[in-house]
Amino acid sequence: MRYDLAIIGGGPAGYTAAERAAQGGLSTVLFEKNALGGVCLNEGCIPTKTLLYSAKLYDSIRNGAKYAVKAESPTIDMPKLMARKTKVVRKLTAGIRMKLTEAGVKLVNSEARIAQFFDNSLITIEANKEIFEAKNLLLATGSETVIPPIAGLDQNDYWTSREALDVKELPKSLIVIGGGVVGMEFAAFFNHLGVEVQVIDALNKILGPMDNELSSMLQAEYTKRGMKFHLGYQVTAVDGQTVYLRREGEEPKTLTAERLLVSVGRRAILKGFGLENLNLEMTRRGVKVDERMRTSHPHIYACGDITGCSMLAHTAVREAEVAVNQILGRDDKMNYRAIPSVVYTNPEIASVGFSEEDLVSAGILYHVKKIPMTYSGRFVAENEQMNGLCKFLFDDRKHLLGVHLLGNPASELIVTAALAIEQGLNFDTLKRIVFPHPTVSEILKEALY
Repeated sequence: MRYDLAIIGGGPAGYTAAERAAQGGLSTVLFEKNALGGVCLNEGCIPTKTLLYSAKLYDSIRNGAKYAVKAESPTIDMPKLMARKTKVVRKLTAGIRMKLTEAGVKLVNSEARIAQFFDNSLITIEANKEIFEAKNLLLATGSETVIPPIAGLDQNDYWTSREALDVKELPKSLIVIGGGVVGMEFAAFFNHLGVEVQVIDALNKILGPMDNELSSMLQAEYTKRGMKFHLGYQVTAVDGQTVYLRREGEEPKTLTAERLLVSVGRRAILKGFGLENLNLEMTRRGVKVDERMRTSHPHIYACGDITGCSMLAHTAVREAEVAVNQILGRDDKMNYRAIPSVVYTNPEIASVGFSEEDLVSAGILYHVKKIPMTYSGRFVAENEQMNGLCKFLFDDRKHLLGVHLLGNPASELIVTAALAIEQGLNFDTLKRIVFPHPTVSEILKEALY
């Protein structure tokens, strides 16, 4: 029961590290107490996008007349929608299990706990009443939903993202506390299905660190669709279907809805697996790591949400690759300069690199080029009555500092921008790239002129 690498957590960071390590010749054991895939596959990325696609399709059918397509009274079958979501998740979970098994990873479906550990000893882990020893340990325990200390909340029936992913019957109205990425994606999902949605956020904008201009444009789009926003408000209490709000300098007000969804963020899971026995250096948000994903102990690594750095599945995957390469003696290090972020509303928002707000705050000089997405013929053909925006931020040498997109399919287009930023490409190099016509991706070249 002795391994080269032990991994606690089977989410994107954990299962990626396990597969790469086994492929590299390391004997590897992976501990996961729930289902493989972690929050991303089971309660986050994949199930939400499955639901959002159906909502987008339903909304497109309802508005098909814009495209000369008429359909009589389309309906949404919620039980079947949830069953399909479950089928998609199970299929992908099975695929991960198969890949890990084929790679030779030892899978332990159990809670794992790190025993007392001494610097010059093998790392000892207890699971399933058995003892496992490892030369190296990778922590990838993920994150959990933050439940804010709102008076009366714990005495009321409310949803988090987990419960919202299992709805069998649509409510007539919904209040979403939290206008970040997760909150807005669920708000968009229910809005497209005809639910009256109200969004509350303590900030004066939705989508927190996302580009202010694009966030405002998305808010305006959903306002046209009937969504209501209460920004800059603190939720002071919840009583049944009533939510109490307060904003400085104004009289308190109340909102009511049939259902309440709480989505104010996530935090690293740091308890329940013996982390306290490792005496690692910590930050305010999680386990401290260096650019090679090493903790303060040379044989212990941390990847994914547990570091509290970039709580995105694709970031976790890359961090896992860097950690395993370090164990294998390969030169590699983590770079957070070009991590794409996507909000899967309809329309989508995607960004990579710095925002204008970041650059202003850091005192970095920059220039802006921006054009409507309607400069793309394909976009016009497929997005009736939608403008969208493509924004480039660049320095004096015309190297990209940030790219921000509003309009479908922004989630696919942002990869090209991320590559350009990662590789330090300037405008002249990008202009020589031939984009296929007609595609929406051509907007990235149009914006350079």
